[in-house]
Amino acid sequence: MSGSGNVSAMRKVVQQLRLEASVTRVKVSQVAADLKQFCLQNAPLNPLLTGVSSSTNPFRPQKVCSFL
Repeated sequence: MSGSGNVSAMRKVVQQLRLEASVTRVKVSQVAADLKQFCLQNAPLNPLLTGVSSSTNPFRPQKVCSFL
């Protein structure tokens, strides 16, 4: 029984290795350049970089209304 189990396990390993070998590789320098370009293109839309206007900010402190 252990022989057929071993063969089955090895087939799974070979299948995984074939899958990993078929993945297309991209150089890290190219990916870094693409990521930099994406970040620069989308910087105006990022509220962490541009801030949130006080009129549209749902977390702004609420004004207290008091009558004298």
